[in-house]
Amino acid sequence: MLERLLDRLIERRLSQVPAVVLLGPRQVGKTTLARTIAAQHSNAMVLDLERESDRAVLVRPELFFAAHRDRLLVLDEVQTVPELFTALRPEIDADRRAGRFLLLGSASGELLRQSGESLAGRVSYLELTPLLAAEMPAASTDLLALQSLWLHGGFPLSCLAADDEASYTWRQDFIRTFLQRDLPGMGVRVPAETMRRFWQMLAHLQGQFFNASQLGLSLGGASHSTAHRYLDVLVDTMMVRRLPPHLTNVGKRLVKSPKVYLRDSGVLHALLGIATVQDLQGHPVAGASWEGFVVEQVAAALPADAQLSFYRTAAGAELDLVVERGARRIGIEIKFSSSPKPAKGFWQSLTDLQIDRAFVIAPVARRYPLDKGVEVVPVAEIASILS
Repeated sequence: MLERLLDRLIERRLSQVPAVVLLGPRQVGKTTLARTIAAQHSNAMVLDLERESDRAVLVRPELFFAAHRDRLLVLDEVQTVPELFTALRPEIDADRRAGRFLLLGSASGELLRQSGESLAGRVSYLELTPLLAAEMPAASTDLLALQSLWLHGGFPLSCLAADDEASYTWRQDFIRTFLQRDLPGMGVRVPAETMRRFWQMLAHLQGQFFNASQLGLSLGGASHSTAHRYLDVLVDTMMVRRLPPHLTNVGKRLVKSPKVYLRDSGVLHALLGIATVQDLQGHPVAGASWEGFVVEQVAAALPADAQLSFYRTAAGAELDLVVERGARRIGIEIKFSSSPKPAKGFWQSLTDLQIDRAFVIAPVARRYPLDKGVEVVPVAEIASILS
């Protein structure tokens, strides 16, 4: 079994706080990781709240929690039983020992709202992403293995499938199940075919600005508020990233619309009918797909107190990612080229934002300097440049 980078961090947080909330999309490996952690605790109990038998033992949660204060309770798909959060608050207050609860959830927005109301200051939040290049030993050293991860995406059953066909079939089935079963199970009342069309539109607009009015018209005349609502659903279920613009006072006209990225490259490719490397290499979305793939690698490696955005002015200065941590700013440009050459707008952005250091992330085998304070780095070096 692959070791997830979050494994040790979860254990560290469990040693510090009463409850840890582990967020992540369905099928990303939350349950597998949680059961691995539970196996390391002799007193752990795992409950899957999508199973009726496990939900039955929590008919009176306040009594159940009080009776098992000596155990690590792992509650899977906790967003399906929102009333639990009301019982968790007084229980944690009654016994604030570290490592009492590990809560797993598949809908970040909904779960954060529910838990935030009851558990503020009592829990620590972590997110499990699809498999990262840093978690795949071969992808860190072999460009062909990295290409395979990019094509298949990071969902374990897709990434580790026997071949391209098996991976593509799994992702098509995943999309169908997500739309027809998972979203309705979360209370989303949008026809599956409508949401699929919207999702595919976003796939074609990978890395572009979100224009709610235009997307609404493409859906048959839906309002801009409907398009925003559909986007919120996909963001909350961690299928889509809404990247905000960097709005700094630099005396320039700035683009203020967010960019949107499908977070898993394999799901993006499945929605666009891209099944093989040959299909991907000749597809117009290849550059934007690579950009989204790298954005997710960067986002997963960010320190908890760092902020991620993009920068673009009306005059054409542009920087794919701006990482802010305190007073320090790092600029990142993403290029789908083995010999990347940033455009003039990149260099202007470094001046506008007074960037401390800048990096160009590209499919290259090794790191090398491009200019003073600017380096070209491979995907495998992302964690090191952000640490």
